[in-house]
Amino acid sequence: MPAISPAFRQAIKQLSDKEKEAIILKAARRDAELYELLSFELEEVTLEEVYAQTTDKIHELLLNASGRSLTKALAKALRKSVKEIARFKRITKSPKGEIDLNLYTLRLIFSNFTGQFDSFYKGFYTATARLLLRTMQLIRKNLHEDYHLEYKAELDSFLEQIHSRDKPVPVALPHVFEVE
Repeated sequence: MPAISPAFRQAIKQLSDKEKEAIILKAARRDAELYELLSFELEEVTLEEVYAQTTDKIHELLLNASGRSLTKALAKALRKSVKEIARFKRITKSPKGEIDLNLYTLRLIFSNFTGQFDSFYKGFYTATARLLLRTMQLIRKNLHEDYHLEYKAELDSFLEQIHSRDKPVPVALPHVFEVE
């Protein structure tokens, strides 16, 4: 992202409202994420609607993953899902929504694809463990301590399933989610 120069700012201030409107509409037509950001900022769509769209996209990505190697396809779908969650965060600036989407993704994985953890290809297993670790870090960093108890049982279940594998855990995951 380029730094905006003072001369550029001054030039923008000198534009008429009609010219600014034309530029904004042109930019929104070219950039889908900018359009979504403007829609959210102008309250054309709500946080719940953006959340629902993102969950639908994640659901579609993970459950429709297919290919010669399901594990590789799932790893690719998980990467795309994480990008969708990042897009949601950029648009809404909602840390709780980001955490809930991470947990939604983990729920889909642990209820449907744990058999793929034992595959020869460890990319999906590693990506899942990293997502779990990141989710725990986000909960500690961004949410009040009262929420920690709300998520503890589910996170402990995910951690137990990861640690119950014969494979070594690829990241430094604790055995339980510690609540302060």
